[in-house]
Amino acid sequence: MELDDRLDRIAARSEELQAMLSQGLAQGLDGEAFSKASREYAELEPIVARIGELRQAEREERQSQALLADPDLRELAQAELDALRARIPTLRQDIRIAMLPRDEADERSAILEIRPAAGGDEAALFAAELFDAYRRYAALRGWRFEVMEFDESELGGLRSGIANITGRGVFARLKYESGVHRVQRVPATESQGRIHTSTITVAVLPEAGEVDVQVNDDDLRIDVFRASGAGGQHVNKTESAVRITHLPTGLVVAMQEEKSQHKNRAKAMKILMARLYERERAAAHASRAADRKSQVGTGDRSERIRTYNFPQGRVTDHRINLTAYKIDRVMQGELDEFIDALIQDDQASLLAAEGI
Repeated sequence: MELDDRLDRIAARSEELQAMLSQGLAQGLDGEAFSKASREYAELEPIVARIGELRQAEREERQSQALLADPDLRELAQAELDALRARIPTLRQDIRIAMLPRDEADERSAILEIRPAAGGDEAALFAAELFDAYRRYAALRGWRFEVMEFDESELGGLRSGIANITGRGVFARLKYESGVHRVQRVPATESQGRIHTSTITVAVLPEAGEVDVQVNDDDLRIDVFRASGAGGQHVNKTESAVRITHLPTGLVVAMQEEKSQHKNRAKAMKILMARLYERERAAAHASRAADRKSQVGTGDRSERIRTYNFPQGRVTDHRINLTAYKIDRVMQGELDEFIDALIQDDQASLLAAEGI
């Protein structure tokens, strides 16, 4: 009954806020207090709507139960009762999930960064393939995928790739991709047919705005230089490339993808702000979750999270012990099976931690 008591308190609080807001409009409630009440009411509204669905289903369950005594209606009542008894636990679980603390960054767009780690040319080649897999995933979700940096190696691999993925709820899904991705396959240059293991790092950062991160001009050192790149496609005779150093943290972002110094500076600032915002989030997360065992979704780049084994055609996520034998489809951007499972696992851990 503990959950039901909490739901009753939430519904009562929603009614209290609604009355407060109605009276506030009439009586000129203080602006800050009115805004605070409005935000709280908006947060409770979707939960209260689900509570209303649950209470309606429970009333219908009691009515169907009473109708079982009527011989003429027993069969219909039993069918309705069976459907309701299947639906009510789902409604309760939906409410539990809706009550979980929300990550304020979940609805944001994201910055995706991919770099090869161990494995030389083979790591760079796989980095380029995984970058394209995320591009395809973004297209499947209806998100906008803007390449901010694509430093291509001589063999067509990727030395460093950065993309701005824009859309609603991008970070909520892609944050689980941060970490070390391992690939096992026979490289095209391998004459003996031996399987090589390479790794790349993926970082997904929530897009930040000026409200999230305060950056003083005095804290920045901005250098400009001539761009360079393989094949000469990025070589400029003017100093269009930009390097920004955030002096208090030592973070450095260099950008040369655009021919315009102004555009490169804007892109570099966007990446810098995302990294600074993620540093603040990571520090807050560490202080809040020091005793939480599960690290799913923390974005720890040192953690080996997934293996792509091409000879066996399998992809394994080590955090949740999920293996799927469909590597070709995964590389085409079909990542939802893994991301959905990671979200469910994270929710289960949060529910246990919150005692809901």
